Amino acid sequence: MLTNIDRAQILSEALPYIQKFHGKTMVVKYGGGAMQSDELRRAVISDIVLLSLAGIRVVVVHGGGPEINDLLTRLGKQPTFVDGLRYTDEETMDVVQMVLCGRVGKQLAQLIGEQGGRALSLSGLDGRMMIARKRSGGKDLGLVGDLVTVSAEPITHALAGGYIPVVSTVACGEEPGQVFNINADTAAAKLAVALGAEKLILLTDVRGLMRDPKDENTLFPRVTLPEVPRLVKEGVISGGMIPKVDCCVEAVRQGVRRAHIVDGRIPHSILIEMLSKKGIGTMIQ
Repeated sequence: MLTNIDRAQILSEALPYIQKFHGKTMVVKYGGGAMQSDELRRAVISDIVLLSLAGIRVVVVHGGGPEINDLLTRLGKQPTFVDGLRYTDEETMDVVQMVLCGRVGKQLAQLIGEQGGRALSLSGLDGRMMIARKRSGGKDLGLVGDLVTVSAEPITHALAGGYIPVVSTVACGEEPGQVFNINADTAAAKLAVALGAEKLILLTDVRGLMRDPKDENTLFPRVTLPEVPRLVKEGVISGGMIPKVDCCVEAVRQGVRRAHIVDGRIPHSILIEMLSKKGIGTMIQ
């Protein structure tokens, strides 16, 4: 059990980081296992509220894959994936929009409010924040889009009003009436660039980038951009980690100071990564 001296030491260690990041913008992509457990969800939300109350401008970009699958199944429609990526036909797109914008985003905003924060649930459709076109190249994924433009204006207005924006990754098309499903990691990275964010944090279901995925002792605490091609060639960055690292690399190349891949299954992982010397995941810079 922590003593009062332990608690004081923890706060003392966190103070320089709070001072360093005060007034800076941080984008958190929230999804995976951290969304499925009530305990972890409360821990993530409390981290976000604490950072916001400490003067850090936090933006939450969320996924919702399991919730989408659940509603599709209850509607009698089998979720379809192509090489691990969701195929989104018109009926599925309706469900994606309903779940992400109508349920998950609103629930997260409510949870933030219940823990003392102030949140606004937004989507890429609001203010035409995100504009996309149908993904080209590779296998057809239906109404899955690639972002063409991202406007930070709706987010900066919300931040200026003291709110924590909670963003659903549904985007407008270039043509009237078009709506596209956007990968949440990609959307978070693009939004971090548009906001000139200090940090991008991707919450995942693994400790971070590891040389041996089965051995957490092989975690890379930090990776620099020049090291990434070699790690890809060696097969260290492979499978589902490739698109996550790619998002981080592109964000850093375009001005985001640091990108982090963090295990959202560990309670308070955001605070440990942000406000301690040791950190907990992999930082890409």
